[in-house]
Amino acid sequence: MLPYTVNFKVSARTLTGALNAHNKAAVDWGWQGLIAYGCHSLVVVIDSNTAQTLQVLEKHKADIVKVKWARENYHHNIGSPYCLRLASADVSGKIIVWDVAAGVAQCEIQEHAKPIQDVQWLWNQDASRDLLLAIHPPNYIVLWNADTGTKLWKKSYADNILSFSFDPFDPSHLTLLTSEGIVFISDFSPSKPPSGTGKKVYISSPHSSPAHNKLATATGAKKALHKVKILITQEKPSAEFVALNDCLQLAYLPSKRNHMLLLYPREILILDLEVNQTVGVIAIERTGVPFLQRDGLFCLHENGCITLRVRRSYNSVFTTSNDEPDPDPVQELTYDLRSQCDAIRVTKTVRPFSMVCCPVNENAAALIVSDGRVMIWELKSAVCSRNARNSSSGVSPLYSPVSFCGIPVGVLQNKLPDLSLDNMIGQSAIAGEEHPKGSILQEVHLKFLLTGLLSGLPSPQFAIRMCPPLTTKNIKMYQPLLAVGYKLQMDSRGIEWTSLTSFLSFAASTPNNMGLVRNELQLVDLPTGLCVSLLKDWGRSTAFRGDRGNDESPIEMIKVSHLKQYLAVVFKDKPLELWDIRTCTLLREMSKSFPAITALEWSPSHNLKSLRKKQLATREAMARQTVVSDAELGAVESSVISLLQEAESKSELSQNISAREHFVFTDSDGQVYHLTVEGNSVKDSARIPPDVSVILKYISMKDGSMGSITCIAWKGDTLVLGDMDGNLNFWDLKGRVS
Repeated sequence: MLPYTVNFKVSARTLTGALNAHNKAAVDWGWQGLIAYGCHSLVVVIDSNTAQTLQVLEKHKADIVKVKWARENYHHNIGSPYCLRLASADVSGKIIVWDVAAGVAQCEIQEHAKPIQDVQWLWNQDASRDLLLAIHPPNYIVLWNADTGTKLWKKSYADNILSFSFDPFDPSHLTLLTSEGIVFISDFSPSKPPSGTGKKVYISSPHSSPAHNKLATATGAKKALHKVKILITQEKPSAEFVALNDCLQLAYLPSKRNHMLLLYPREILILDLEVNQTVGVIAIERTGVPFLQRDGLFCLHENGCITLRVRRSYNSVFTTSNDEPDPDPVQELTYDLRSQCDAIRVTKTVRPFSMVCCPVNENAAALIVSDGRVMIWELKSAVCSRNARNSSSGVSPLYSPVSFCGIPVGVLQNKLPDLSLDNMIGQSAIAGEEHPKGSILQEVHLKFLLTGLLSGLPSPQFAIRMCPPLTTKNIKMYQPLLAVGYKLQMDSRGIEWTSLTSFLSFAASTPNNMGLVRNELQLVDLPTGLCVSLLKDWGRSTAFRGDRGNDESPIEMIKVSHLKQYLAVVFKDKPLELWDIRTCTLLREMSKSFPAITALEWSPSHNLKSLRKKQLATREAMARQTVVSDAELGAVESSVISLLQEAESKSELSQNISAREHFVFTDSDGQVYHLTVEGNSVKDSARIPPDVSVILKYISMKDGSMGSITCIAWKGDTLVLGDMDGNLNFWDLKGRVS
């Protein structure tokens, strides 16, 4: 939750979709409850409570690889207010620091033209709140003043640097993950670069160890864990050892001093840096891991499943293979699986990308999917029933806290709300452990609930269309609506608006072996939710094109007339259909000899003067039958004109008054045809005005140099033809010149 009110200034409404492979690690959950992630070259900011997009930041020219929220762990007052600062880095090496609320860039940083490997704000902000540490390939760490873009210092190392991690107990300790091993820096300071090259160590295991290939079988067993004991040495591994260079991530364990976690494709290694030895192994599937203060691990797996593992205790010591006491005993760390969420359906194009946890409550995680979805999973606790206690075997029980904020908690009191992970579980017991006398503990179990889902645009192809434009006559009722169609059960092919509040969309099923499909044409009215569809049994719909039954040639395009009266439906291998949108009736289905259409466009001109004469005649006829006031008559006339001119009417017009409209289309030979529609009448080019016919014939003769026409645009007296080779031909119809 934000500790203050923020008014976001959104400069542009941007819909995001499928992510790029470079965006995989570009996600961060801020202290204020906002999640930021990269989508191609955009930075998307969403509210974790509502799963709604608050801001989209647009300035990067390359794909985003890292995003990091600035920390606010310093005293705030009027002179030092809270702010929403975010740093984002891209594959071109540029770092941008944002004022998220205003949606503007505060600072831009560029050192090299290679992808930024890692970036973090310094968590110790006593000296400065604007320090940003970044890894610039191949082997540089640079400290920046993120407020001014000034480079404070730069340090290079011998090996390529992949990532880094600060010791949460000592800000002067920095660890680098390199291509060869790990580098420990013990003199990190904002005022000057590290003095030396650091302490370089290698992670290796014996050739006989199954650690590199079969470490999953070693979890929890003392003897097996002894066999996979990892060595931390400053000498490069000899031929008897195998270097473990496929480390994906490293981080200090926030709950224990001098402990580090190394993430490998199939396991997590827990290292004790004081004894330079492995003290825990967690066998898992391929995963990414954020780490928590509560000594728990959130793990993301290949199938999109998020698991929570909670540390049991220091409960055993390693022994040798002969069960003889180890001269240097090391206590083992055991993490038990406590909860897991549902997996997602993984395909070639849909797979889990990354996961991030709430840094404040530590009881929620956000999963970023490659198709643009953001799934927010929240942990909930429940008191175990007696049957659940009896059925649990092999895993120590979890208990709720004995007290909360100094107030004792017992079984007779109501269960505490799930404020944070620390407030949900107090401790885990091991076999034989005695509880404090007089303590009454509630055994609990944890489960994940999906509390938020943000869906992005699908992968292409999808259809997108903006509603009719704003005018002076519709300004009071105008809403800037955008319709987006994509593939669910059928492939959405196109959208055309019929008014400010209704649109037509068409889709098609997967073609059969003959290339035929099941077409679906829908007219949707947004205020009422009514959908006029091909399917008679779908919701509150009625038949639009009727129940065609058999498969047919797929619809290639639909075109709505300028006054939103008529609809032209173009098929791939079937004659043209003309429909009356207002009555949802078929005006004409052209004969089989009708030419195949490659492009079609309606004319913006119409006979409004003739229409007004018809309206006047209709008004006089109505006046002879019913006595109405002049004001009411004027309202009838103005409303009909407004309905036609601005397309703000319902799907029907009273008195069957129709304006005459016409359209042009081209065939595969580049021939241009002209048809006129008025009411129920459809006239071909032989009956159109001679001047227009001459112009169109002239265009047809002159366009022999163009390829197959694929699109037409008509505005005023200008007609534009585009062909499959990318050529555009502009025609002035009034001046009869190209």
